[in-house]
Amino acid sequence: MSAKERQRCILEWVHEQEHVEVEDIAQRFGVTTQTIRRDINKMCEQGLLRRRYGGVSLPAKPVQPPVSLPEEPVPNLLAKQQIAHRVAADIPEGATVSLGVGSTIELVAQALIGHTSLRILTNNFRVAAALSGNSGIEVIVSGGTYRHAHHDVVGPEVTNFFSSFTTDFGIVSTGSLDLVNGLMDHEIREAEVSRAIIANTCARLLVADHSKWTHDSHCKVASFNYVDRFYTDRILNKERIGLPGSVEIIECKFENNCEKTLQRP
Repeated sequence: MSAKERQRCILEWVHEQEHVEVEDIAQRFGVTTQTIRRDINKMCEQGLLRRRYGGVSLPAKPVQPPVSLPEEPVPNLLAKQQIAHRVAADIPEGATVSLGVGSTIELVAQALIGHTSLRILTNNFRVAAALSGNSGIEVIVSGGTYRHAHHDVVGPEVTNFFSSFTTDFGIVSTGSLDLVNGLMDHEIREAEVSRAIIANTCARLLVADHSKWTHDSHCKVASFNYVDRFYTDRILNKERIGLPGSVEIIECKFENNCEKTLQRP
């Protein structure tokens, strides 16, 4: 039986029983509990199931198919997905979260679809579309100047919007990373959005894969002193030791493993 067919059978079984234990699923299909947990993780990320009491249950509210926007190729997709899944796992139910621009931010939104109660503030229509299938997630979208190529809005309306709230978590990505200048973006309006999020949140989360260290951007966003947690797929020692000691580095690797280290001076 293929993994896809097994996941379909698991979903049908949970619909029948409402709650099924991991051990029972593994025994039924004659596979290890680790294999079943991988199946469950994938279905929970899609919002089809939720983990509960040693097993899985149906989501608190039915999840409808998300609104679709034109697909665009995402560079370093696997690394960004790994980062997004870890970030989503660290966001508690009931939190208020600011989400800005970038493909990694959109993947974070997709990974949050399994939550049952969140308030999301965003200027990114792809984020809103990714979360549209879960009515338990409140999404508040800013006004502003629409960018057709990015499916988001920018401008003073956006910075005023984020400045009107204080959120539990502010999650930003960036065009490039530089040990001297910190977070850099390709366009000043993108930089202004990220700065507004950083200035109006309790926990400042940066999501950026390793390729950002090799990119070249010219608009300053903020130094690393304004980052509380840095989620990345991998980081070189020279980059690690160059970051402030206050930055918590969470390195997410492809083995479905994330290592958390607190950078020391």
